[in-house]
Amino acid sequence: MTTALRDPLDVAADIIDPPMVGAALYHDDPAGFIRECFIWDKGKEPTVYQLEVAELIVAERRVSVCGPHGLGKTALASWLIWWFALTRDALNEDWKIPTTASVWRQLEKFLWPEIHKWYKRLDWDRLERRPVTDGDELLDMAIKLRTGSAFAVASDDPAKIEGAHADQLFYIYDESKSIMPATFDASEGAFSGAGADTEAEAYALASSTPGEPNGRFYEIQKRKPGTEDWHPRTVTKEEVVKAGRMSGEWAKQRKLQWGEESAVYQNRVEGKFASSEEDTVIPLAWIEAANQRWLELADEGKIKGIRPLDNVGCDIARSGKDKTVLALKRGAVISELRRYTRQGTMDTTGEIKGVLNNTDAWATVDVIGIGAGVVDRLVEMGIPTVAFNSSVKTEVLDASGELGFTNTRSAAWWSLRELLDPDAKTEPIALPPDDLLTGDLTAPHWRVMSGGRIQVESKDDIIKRLGRSTDDGDAVVMAFWEGQLEEYEEYIEDDEDYVTIGADI
Repeated sequence: MTTALRDPLDVAADIIDPPMVGAALYHDDPAGFIRECFIWDKGKEPTVYQLEVAELIVAERRVSVCGPHGLGKTALASWLIWWFALTRDALNEDWKIPTTASVWRQLEKFLWPEIHKWYKRLDWDRLERRPVTDGDELLDMAIKLRTGSAFAVASDDPAKIEGAHADQLFYIYDESKSIMPATFDASEGAFSGAGADTEAEAYALASSTPGEPNGRFYEIQKRKPGTEDWHPRTVTKEEVVKAGRMSGEWAKQRKLQWGEESAVYQNRVEGKFASSEEDTVIPLAWIEAANQRWLELADEGKIKGIRPLDNVGCDIARSGKDKTVLALKRGAVISELRRYTRQGTMDTTGEIKGVLNNTDAWATVDVIGIGAGVVDRLVEMGIPTVAFNSSVKTEVLDASGELGFTNTRSAAWWSLRELLDPDAKTEPIALPPDDLLTGDLTAPHWRVMSGGRIQVESKDDIIKRLGRSTDDGDAVVMAFWEGQLEEYEEYIEDDEDYVTIGADI
């Protein structure tokens, strides 16, 4: 049998305008690409809302997605990156995908590893092309194919976003809540030249958990004037639970732990923008920034090596429900939280001694209640110890030098607030990203009393309001409390107030 030769003009036409087969079939169908071009394990298929967002990308061009933790936004971004790259490359189109995020770590540790993960699940037979070469075409933080590339760009360098030029552009803004407006604005040049009356096309996906009600991402989600080009989509807690991506039991426990009206619960569980209440001692955003610093140090292996251990904040359990917490502090870093339940006084003393052995550090111990026994035993053992009495009066003033405090607890909590303040001139604090700690640090309220003294909500009042004790938060506050050390260099036997006991600090 003789095979008919194709007309050379037809061959040339296919090179210039390739036939719609394989990946090219999904050029305008990202949802179909996601469903059919990845190999899915049973029960692990994309959610209804993820496919809906994928369809919106083609229909609306600029889509913004906001919702609670666990909704699968980074996975969705990685699927869409592969859709755009492989479909445009199949049709010999000139394309680029700049990817950026609120911090570089989000790209390095989450988005690009997710892109690599889903590369291994692509169905190359259905795509009718050879697999992308790992290490050549797929790099650590880039994809380089025949007619285009995807790459990572720091969000604090808008010029590189603006400098991306191609006939087909797709901007990815991951964890968008903290991306500065200038970075969003940098893509406007591409959109100005893309439209129904031009051959160029530009798309954008901005996704994030919510945060404080400010910034460009917030404005987009709330349809503020000037953001009308964007199509916002809010994914609800109920949708995420129904999709099996959030445990309903976990959500109930976080409501009990954090309080339904708290910013941390509204942001992380309900997926809603919420400001830290005006009377909250430490804003959630400041804690999240300290968490990010901790993660960056952890990535570099510097958590325990950054400084020698210098203080251990010790919140001693006062009842069976409470827990004893040790907060290990190294300079401006809490390197570790150690928790113990239903532990006797001598056992707790032994744990503290074990932590402090062969160090020059001291222990700051909650002396109220059974903590007094721990303090006494540590002193007997010759261990440098600060007895922290939260109720005693203090003459310490706030950073402005204008406001005083009703007691030492208030002064200590306010001191940590001032250290976490983004405008603080001290070394930035790094805190472990721990849900219990975050809930504790955002729990206390404050008010100014007559005479210009700040009062931070008492531990007992917090227990009445939330049904739990802020053990982790109190341990960290004590670890950073150095406001009165110079005043307490001697043990005063007839004074039961806040004193430093034992060796010189």
